[in-house]
Amino acid sequence: MKGFVPTPRETVDTMVELLFRDRSPAPNNTVLDPGCGTGEFIDGVIRWCKRRRLVLPRITGVESDARHLPVLHAKYKGHRAVHIEHADFLTDRRTTYNFIVGNPPYVAITALSEGEKARYRACYATARGRFDLYLLFFEQALRSLAPGGQLVFITPEKYLYVETAGPLRDLLARYHLEQIRLVREDTFGELVTYPTITVLHNRPPGRTQLMRRDGSTVTVQLPAGRDSWLPLLEGAAPQRAAVVLGDLCLRISCGVATGADSVFVRLADSLDPAIRCFARPTIAGRQLTPATTDLPQRFMMLIPYDVHGRLLPLGRLGALRRYLMRDDVRQRLLARTCVKRKPWYAFHETPALREILRPKILCKDIGETPHFWVDRSGEIVPRHSVYYIVPREPGAIDVITRYLQSLSAHQWLVQNCQRASKGFLRLQSRVLQRLPLPDDVAQAAAGGRPERVFSFAVRTKKAINIESLPDSRPIDRCRCVSPAVYFGGDKAPWGMICLGVCGLDHRSWATASTLFSYISITRLYVFPATRSS
Repeated sequence: MKGFVPTPRETVDTMVELLFRDRSPAPNNTVLDPGCGTGEFIDGVIRWCKRRRLVLPRITGVESDARHLPVLHAKYKGHRAVHIEHADFLTDRRTTYNFIVGNPPYVAITALSEGEKARYRACYATARGRFDLYLLFFEQALRSLAPGGQLVFITPEKYLYVETAGPLRDLLARYHLEQIRLVREDTFGELVTYPTITVLHNRPPGRTQLMRRDGSTVTVQLPAGRDSWLPLLEGAAPQRAAVVLGDLCLRISCGVATGADSVFVRLADSLDPAIRCFARPTIAGRQLTPATTDLPQRFMMLIPYDVHGRLLPLGRLGALRRYLMRDDVRQRLLARTCVKRKPWYAFHETPALREILRPKILCKDIGETPHFWVDRSGEIVPRHSVYYIVPREPGAIDVITRYLQSLSAHQWLVQNCQRASKGFLRLQSRVLQRLPLPDDVAQAAAGGRPERVFSFAVRTKKAINIESLPDSRPIDRCRCVSPAVYFGGDKAPWGMICLGVCGLDHRSWATASTLFSYISITRLYVFPATRSS
């Protein structure tokens, strides 16, 4: 099986203890290790039963890698209760088990063939996006778990929060997820996976205990659905915001990926003047430190694109063409995987220069703590290890930056960002886009125009409580047939915005005071408008 890594004996014994904590296995009970490798968990079950002088349950080890079979057959030759099955656990299975324990293989989608990807996507709800094989093992194990059964897996912690694992979180929330135990980073030696032990019962959902790496614990009720569990597990209070950072920005993204920085990124001082017209200052994450005040411009990026992000023909590159055609440079570019689908001198990813070449906020993709810098000139092209945030309103850059540097934004990012090595935070565009903005920050960033802020709220219905309009409230309706959005707060007048399919950019307000009532909006109501008589 791809992705096999032996589990240390100490970890195995801990997991088997958790597996049988509530009830000891009876001789007629069944135990499954779905990717047994060389039998570490089978050994763990045997040790557990031997210490308690219990008869072994019926143990099945499934292993697809034939290289492990001689070891397995020799080891368990004298154990009639142990059955080794040479098979792929991810194929169709109808047998159910009382206990399932194991360390599923960690295999990224990039290590799978196109045929494997297609087959898994057709059979598994968790095979979505850039999935990892351990997600599919989780889903198949849930299918194989008998009613009342118990499962204990050790996997990377990423399933708790990455978007790709959303379908798995949706599945797991339907069971009683008894415990999530974050174990030592060095559990697997130099292989840093942020391992996590998950203890699950096949019974209705209940409260879940999280055991953190520092030994602290918290008990929570995990929500249904696909949302990240990280904020809840980090102790964050549920937040609802009508406006998030993504609403006020043209683009939030990681920087340019050339696929060959050794070719396209050059020292500014030694750059050939003949190709300088194709160069722009560039910056990498390692150049940004908390002590950085002035953004360094030691390096230049050679960009064979126009300002709209369109690749220029070789004939228009002049001296840059001669440089790119050098044998050593051309061979380096041809070695990239992206040349299978793009011209040989193109970047790995097409740069969004129309947004990049604007005043923007920069941050490192990985850092000990979130920190932000401002590129007021709009000339700097961030590399792939730097994220950039481009406000819709250029004048909002200072308002947004001050909030990003605030304690409340810092706390939210710590509670929502993935962890990288050594506990560093990994900032990602999807996380930054979801950063909730306080009302005063949202209004200031929108130029002090509450109706513009409200238009962001209308587009972001996922962040707003949508309910029925109370009968006791007055209702205003537009004279056209457009849908209408009604809003109000406990202490604010009720108002209405027409979503205007009639072609007029008009708004109807219950009273003039609703123009500044956005701050106290607590509910949003959506109705299909009816034609007024």
